[in-house]
Amino acid sequence: MLDQPTVERLAQRLDDAERSKSLIPAFTREYPDLTIEDAYAIQRAWTKLQLSRGRVVRGHKIGLTSKAMQNAVGISEPDYGVLFADMFYPDASPIPFARFHAPRIEVELAFVLKAPLKGPNCTLFDVLNATEYVTPALEILETRMHRVDPETKAPRKVMDTISDNAANAALVVGGRPIRPLDFDLRWIGALLFRNGQIEETGIAAGVLNHPANGVAWLADRLAAQGEHLEAGEVVLAGSFTRPVDILKGDTFHADYGQFGSVSCQFA
Repeated sequence: MLDQPTVERLAQRLDDAERSKSLIPAFTREYPDLTIEDAYAIQRAWTKLQLSRGRVVRGHKIGLTSKAMQNAVGISEPDYGVLFADMFYPDASPIPFARFHAPRIEVELAFVLKAPLKGPNCTLFDVLNATEYVTPALEILETRMHRVDPETKAPRKVMDTISDNAANAALVVGGRPIRPLDFDLRWIGALLFRNGQIEETGIAAGVLNHPANGVAWLADRLAAQGEHLEAGEVVLAGSFTRPVDILKGDTFHADYGQFGSVSCQFA
């Protein structure tokens, strides 16, 4: 395990990279034995820095929810990060591209909680009972680290991504609010268009067989840190499409069929 001064120094590096819109080397290049728990410690230290500047936590995100992605990075569980209030954009709004360095976008469902959700042993049914509604959402991913090291050509590892707040940067919510027991959430599908051309399709069952399973996993994972999900939090349950690169001027539109749509433009 890294000592606390090292954890705080690495968190400061991430903070500096975000503020300067620059990329830093992956932490596993300097610390090849970095563990997942080290990575979450860095993420918590980075979050503490953000809170000290007045940012407000509004929820959490879950990533790496598909078996294919987990196998690709060599882990057996998802990861998570923090959502701040200033990351949220309304449906159909322009988003300043200059806010990002190399953003990508994914299609998801967002759970809005009406009651606290605590682990351990949180179940899918606990999640459904604690959820006010589920809504379509787009997650905007960003990195503060090189995805591929420019010198060694080695890709970043999952510990790097976790340290980097699970690579999240912003989100857009929209579409039709869905009461969680009114529909089998596994069968919600979406078509993702960029500038009128279809880029990706997916179905929510790709998220751990049911997107609520990811939220239950998160409640249990937070319990190990003595934390829980609060009433009113928004939880991005995990993507059911691959990430798509964003260019300045792009317009994205995700069509969820009977559950509406959500869109944004990068100005």
